[in-house]
Amino acid sequence: MTARTLFEKLWDSHLVVPETPSHPGVLYVDLHLVHEVTSPQAFTELRERGLKLQRPDRTLATLDHSTPTLPPGTDGVHVYADPAARAQVEQMQANCAEFGVELHDWDSGQRGIVHVIGPELGATQPGMTIVCGDSHTSTHGAFGALAFGIGTTEVGHVLATQCLLQRKPKTFAIRIDGQLQPGVGAKDLILHIIGRIGVDGGTGHVIEYCGSTIDGMSMEERMTICNMSIEAGARAGMIAPDETTFAWLEGRPRAPRGEAWEQAVARWRTLRTDAGARFDRELHIDASRVDPTITYGTHPGMALAMAAAVPAPSNAQEERAQAYMQYRPGASMLGTPVDVVFVGSCTNARLPDLRQAARVLRGRRVASGVRMLVVPGSEAVKREAEREGLHQVFLDAGAEWRIPGCSMCIAMNGDVAQAGQLVVSTSNRNFEGRQGKGARTVLASPATAAACAVAGAIADPRQYLTEQE
Repeated sequence: MTARTLFEKLWDSHLVVPETPSHPGVLYVDLHLVHEVTSPQAFTELRERGLKLQRPDRTLATLDHSTPTLPPGTDGVHVYADPAARAQVEQMQANCAEFGVELHDWDSGQRGIVHVIGPELGATQPGMTIVCGDSHTSTHGAFGALAFGIGTTEVGHVLATQCLLQRKPKTFAIRIDGQLQPGVGAKDLILHIIGRIGVDGGTGHVIEYCGSTIDGMSMEERMTICNMSIEAGARAGMIAPDETTFAWLEGRPRAPRGEAWEQAVARWRTLRTDAGARFDRELHIDASRVDPTITYGTHPGMALAMAAAVPAPSNAQEERAQAYMQYRPGASMLGTPVDVVFVGSCTNARLPDLRQAARVLRGRRVASGVRMLVVPGSEAVKREAEREGLHQVFLDAGAEWRIPGCSMCIAMNGDVAQAGQLVVSTSNRNFEGRQGKGARTVLASPATAAACAVAGAIADPRQYLTEQE
């Protein structure tokens, strides 16, 4: 039998109708995640055509993008950024009630960012195909799933048929070996990779991350890596499931139990790239050579080691980006004043991310004039962080502790920066105006973000971590 990659195994097992030169293949979808921003038009289409959901039991919804992260008032009423945000949420509530979709609403103790709660609930499992009307669905590939974002029209297709028309992508293996330096984490690593291959380096491919560095990572770190695969232009990112995966999933609400669990794990163990399988592209990264990494431009590919000099622009796009960000070629970003720090998003709002930030902030204060928002990724993360006292570390330092939501990552809910302000963000995108009209964004790890908050400027987190030792 021909040796196959992990991706090829999942593709083959979910292909309902083979691809032809004139027609895409038909791919079955195991799990469809839904939120309030990209689903209203899809539900309207179903309603107008008199269609029902094909598999409501394989559809899971939550509120996250437009939801305020300030707690409700004493009257229990949430204050939305604008009428449009409220309308999106209320339409989602109505659509889920009408079509029988399970919704993690305001009263759910499991509500949160869609790509945080899927894994938390154990709904995300190895071997699945997973889609959502959100580009960062690639997050779920950390579990050995084929997971990717889809457009609003495709959301409607999946609701109605549980299938999608798809062309088979190519394969790209990125092998990372070696030990990351102290103070360097998964976010630094994925920014380094994107900086190296570019925002179009993975276009048309599914990336499989492998190697000793990946093997040694926690599930939360792996989710950070896979989350930003889309920023390299890839269709999806994947990591083969292993004992770390199985231990993380065991006992979660939607994970199999008893004999079914044993059978599932036995099946999941087969989800690895076969010896001798060929990839269309391969790249090797030495993890020990990765430094704390941040962005300097207006897309994630414009990334560099924190202490490195800003490079001279090589084209008009880079020249515009550097002018927007107000950086001079040849200068170091270290010491650049910071206005806002955001710790959150589907990239870095899980419990270990908050622990990283708290480790830097403990016993210190956010610099005068700097605003810091810490937004947990889910109600479960919020509860556990508060049980550990992390929220008190943030509050004592002068940061704002919020309720779960996408928040400043996409700035749809009122959590915005002002024009000209520099934001150090643990989110995944730094496009012009992403976090507020005219706002400038630097992507960084939770540890780096916390260090910048304390310093009031771009700062190396290793300085603060060393001081604690």
